[in-house]
Amino acid sequence: MLWGRWLLPCLITLADACMAQELEPRAYSAAPVGTHFLLATYARLGGDVLTDPSLPITDVKAKIDIFALGYLQVFDLLGRTASVGVVLPYSRANVAGNVFDAPNSVYRAGVGDAYLRFAVNLLGGAARTPAEFARHPPVPALGTSLTVVTPSGQYHADRLINIGANRWAFKPEVGVSAPFGNWFAEGSFGVWFFTANNEFLGSKQRQQSPLAVAQLHGGYQFRPGLWLAADAGLYSGGSTTVDGVRNDDRRTNTRYGLTLSVPFAANWSGKISASKGWITRAGGDYKAISLTVQYRWVE
Repeated sequence: MLWGRWLLPCLITLADACMAQELEPRAYSAAPVGTHFLLATYARLGGDVLTDPSLPITDVKAKIDIFALGYLQVFDLLGRTASVGVVLPYSRANVAGNVFDAPNSVYRAGVGDAYLRFAVNLLGGAARTPAEFARHPPVPALGTSLTVVTPSGQYHADRLINIGANRWAFKPEVGVSAPFGNWFAEGSFGVWFFTANNEFLGSKQRQQSPLAVAQLHGGYQFRPGLWLAADAGLYSGGSTTVDGVRNDDRRTNTRYGLTLSVPFAANWSGKISASKGWITRAGGDYKAISLTVQYRWVE
């Protein structure tokens, strides 16, 4: 049908929304070595979908449900605190809009692209055992990380709506974390780099320029595991080309949100977060809410 023939792979944009425009507080907070985290997350996104300006599509809206499982381990790397983690998502989406001014809709579901993240604290992040960690109050820390998104999600070149983006993505990042008693402040800056999708719209090549990401977070910890943070993000760049023809879709977007973490049993905690677009030039004008349940254990 027309929708299937003409719609830009909207879940490329949805992958960008979850990947490039996430708001994640406490990403560089320290933890004792030997700590393991197992996470289950549900996220709901709703709002505008950015499409190729050359396509005859208008008023595109999407509702996306994302279910993800994740695992992270903290370890000692040459005396510094380091961590490695993986996230495996499953997504489903209902997308509606006008094609040649005629309303259409489509549904997609499948395995999404896997995320891998490696992080290490460079300053203020000495590796400590749980007993040592409990005896030392938190100190300011400087860290760096590399996030990799693999082209492992469901993708069909003959389908123009896909779950996976059919490309690799890499984000090197630096971040700082500064505690002030029960208060904390964090900031990070990174840049997403993308490889080309050579099976876009069948056999076209879609490329995306780097996308810079800056985040600020500030919050209050009421007690261990119970904290509230205000979040803000700025995203700039990410324009695309299709077979060398540049699209007018460069992003200069901002988002804001809140995140609440609540422990509810021994080694268990829950985290709920909500965010929405504030100033949006292209894409990113969506609302998101997520719920994460986390189990932690120490070897």
